[in-house]
Amino acid sequence: MLNEVGVFRSAVLRAGLMLPLAVSFGGVSRLIAQAPAAAPVAGRQSGTVTAVAGGSLTLKTDAGQQVVISVADGARILQVAPGSTDLKSAQTITLTNIAVGDRVLVTGKAGGDAAAFAASRVILMKSTDIAQKHETEQADWQKRGTGGIVKAVNAGGGTLTVSVGAKEVAVNTSGTTQFRRYAGDSVKFEDAKPGTLAQIQTGDQLRVRGTKSDDGSSIQAEEIVSGSFKNLAGTIATIDAATGTITLKDLATKKTVTVMVTANSNVRTLPPEAAARFAARAKGGAAGAAPTQGAGQGNAPGGAGPGGAGRSAGGDLSQMVSRLPNKTIADLKVGDAVMIVASQPDPSNSTVTAVTLLSGVEPILAATPSGGPAMTLSPWNIGGGEGAEGGGGQ
Repeated sequence: MLNEVGVFRSAVLRAGLMLPLAVSFGGVSRLIAQAPAAAPVAGRQSGTVTAVAGGSLTLKTDAGQQVVISVADGARILQVAPGSTDLKSAQTITLTNIAVGDRVLVTGKAGGDAAAFAASRVILMKSTDIAQKHETEQADWQKRGTGGIVKAVNAGGGTLTVSVGAKEVAVNTSGTTQFRRYAGDSVKFEDAKPGTLAQIQTGDQLRVRGTKSDDGSSIQAEEIVSGSFKNLAGTIATIDAATGTITLKDLATKKTVTVMVTANSNVRTLPPEAAARFAARAKGGAAGAAPTQGAGQGNAPGGAGPGGAGRSAGGDLSQMVSRLPNKTIADLKVGDAVMIVASQPDPSNSTVTAVTLLSGVEPILAATPSGGPAMTLSPWNIGGGEGAEGGGGQ
């Protein structure tokens, strides 16, 4: 029973019920790392309800098929809350409690038609409950999360050293730390898979959530999400909107790189005031200076209030990026200075895919002309914090 609920929660995650590229790894997905991947098997179907009529449900399965589920009068119908680890606290309900958009795991028998299935038990997870749980967890990532580049790995000691801007943070793991690993063939965060500490290498991008020390110099990790990405910075040389590609000469490697910009890429533009502030931080000056009133107010929700662009100007660059409006390749022009986090699904192919592309960074690149790591982006838009002070943003 434990694995069955775990598989269901894995299916919930893979169905994309999270905000795009948002981290939501607690509660509803607590057992994902312990459960096998959700896959169609005889006697079980899971997916999203698309219709409810009489004594049947129409289900779009996680494999993309449409299946009509016949629910007999004697079938057990149970509702579980996001975060449940088993069915002990499940509530017995009726078919009328199930609505379009809800997630269900059905056990029973396949019918003579491949598109038919007779249910002996239905386990329900309400879409509204899932959304509320994700919202709560995302807020916790904003409050207690941080991220950067892995500088050192001590697998034996269970510790990592992460560069967060110009600062180093010690990440301490334990036997209860949950690990996820970004899928190299996808820029969608929901495709991240269960991982281990042993997979994390120097140079990887990492996000961590947990309890921070008072000065923000260390964090006891509850959840870690990591991946291997390329960090690029330079000036756009060419743009081909038809193919969705740009080229630039990377400052660090001095090589020309072709970058695919897809519908899943996060394209943002940094406000001039924020760019100047982060440039000063990259130089080692004005890092902790309080942001000026109104910095970035016209470009990000929240203005200079708590969690808004103004407060973030003294904190994590990636956190501020998550609040900026989305742009497209059509908003870019030749000569723009950009910072990019990219994935490279096929190492034999020199073309990379942009996960995050940030323009408006001329002052930052001028402060780090060699393309050094003083300022880097995270591939995940987690939002967050209220700046560097007290570890709130780092």
